Amino acid sequence: MASPLYQSIEILSREKGIEPEIVVSAVEDAIALATRKYYKTVENMRGEMDRETGEIRAYVFKTVVETPELVEDPDNQMTLEAARELAPEVEVGGELRFYKDTSPLGRIAAQMAKQVIFQKVREAERDTVFQEYGDKTGEILTATVKRLEPMDVIFDLGKTEARMPKREQSRLEQFAVGERVRVVLLRVDRAAKGPQVIVSRAAPALVQSLFQSEVPEIYDGTVSIRAIAREAGERTKIAVVSRDKDVDPVGACVGMKGMRVQSIIRELRGEKIDIIEFSEEITTFAEKALQPAKVSRVSITDLADKQLEVIVDDTQLSLAIGKKGQNVRLAAKLLQWKIDIKSEEEKRQEVEQQMQAMGGGPSTAIEAVTELGDSVMEKLIAAGITTVESLADMTAEELSAIPGIGEKTVEKIAVAVRHYFGEYLEGEERPIPVEPVLAAGEEAVSGPDASENAEGNDAVEEHSVSKTPEEILAAEASEAGSAEEIDEFSTEDIADAEDLLSDNDANDANDAREAGIEMDNDTIDELVDQAQETSDEGIDG
Repeated sequence: MASPLYQSIEILSREKGIEPEIVVSAVEDAIALATRKYYKTVENMRGEMDRETGEIRAYVFKTVVETPELVEDPDNQMTLEAARELAPEVEVGGELRFYKDTSPLGRIAAQMAKQVIFQKVREAERDTVFQEYGDKTGEILTATVKRLEPMDVIFDLGKTEARMPKREQSRLEQFAVGERVRVVLLRVDRAAKGPQVIVSRAAPALVQSLFQSEVPEIYDGTVSIRAIAREAGERTKIAVVSRDKDVDPVGACVGMKGMRVQSIIRELRGEKIDIIEFSEEITTFAEKALQPAKVSRVSITDLADKQLEVIVDDTQLSLAIGKKGQNVRLAAKLLQWKIDIKSEEEKRQEVEQQMQAMGGGPSTAIEAVTELGDSVMEKLIAAGITTVESLADMTAEELSAIPGIGEKTVEKIAVAVRHYFGEYLEGEERPIPVEPVLAAGEEAVSGPDASENAEGNDAVEEHSVSKTPEEILAAEASEAGSAEEIDEFSTEDIADAEDLLSDNDANDANDAREAGIEMDNDTIDELVDQAQETSDEGIDG
């Protein structure tokens, strides 16, 4: 019959889930350590427990060697000759026991033995828990809430306790003691002081397990989950694909009238779930992952670093990014790609800047801003600012850093640049364009006609002034289409021709004015005669 001490050890073993031999070994080690401390010896010592009587003994053992030359540690070794005097049947390599009296051991030795026993039992318990749960990482366990701590929740798994840290909890969830919930086993932490099993309610594996339990097509493998991205308590995106072309993966997960997905949402305390269809084409998959936003186009910018550029309409930009960037962040997790999302306007401006950079961009000399003044312009040029574009890109702080430029000058520069680009505030006077003053009889000429008129005037001047009579006659002959020999003309003929051309060139305008004046005079005389006739008729009447 087992002793009462051994019976107590068996009860403790069942409670802790460890073998009784582990506890017995812990008791024997504790007695040996306490005895060694009491006798202040360095000899090898062991403890021994009798399971029938419950008696605990401690003894020193020495190893037998053949000759005195082989004795290296006199406290723990002895020669064969000395050993046979005590035990004639002993051989080389055997051990001799020398029991120590444990009755003098007092309260201090007992307390030390107690600590050793507790430590050994705790280590054995940790090893048992690790062997039980070490290979269950990622599995779903049903746990009962045991107690609530300020930051953590402690669950009872049956054989041991589990801890759920704050970072593994959902923002929407609150627990009550005794409530049964499903949790994901994250890991077994052997170095933890408290419960070493770490569980989670924020892991994506929890959503995957819930879909497997609620959707038969996922359970039997017809529909498979390819990727999950989750922010616990906020939103989850899950990508599914069907192996059967006749089965809609999204519809299977949603269920009739959304019953299946609604059941999962209730389990997650109202967390939003987006179910999208998986695609091997990354650009198509990206368009679906960014739902509910509508994507204009997707392009791969860097295949090695897995970077995508997504362009959306200006009205869809905020929806694509989501609240605090949540939608695009979850899409990036789902794709395992980096996403750079831009609006159509931002992309257009970027392309324009790139084109300007490739072409060097327009540049205008700073002297074109006439409102700056000579002194300010000299200071700007001295500072290396030589174009209007570089001046327009500078901030007020950068302008103030230029020597000789103060706050008022900065304001003056800003106004001058604004006016240069044609931007005027309400109430500001715009410059009035000045019309050129023309002399009597002149016409305003601009554009290509001006150059033609100028060329025509030069031709007239050259024709009537700079040419000799012989050259004039030759030119006239060439314009008429026939060649004339100027030798056939006499001096008088040449003089008459020159006078005729000179009169035509110089007096055409005068003749026209005189003709106009004569016409006006005739008209006036005619009107006077008519008025006189009318007056005479009135007098006769």
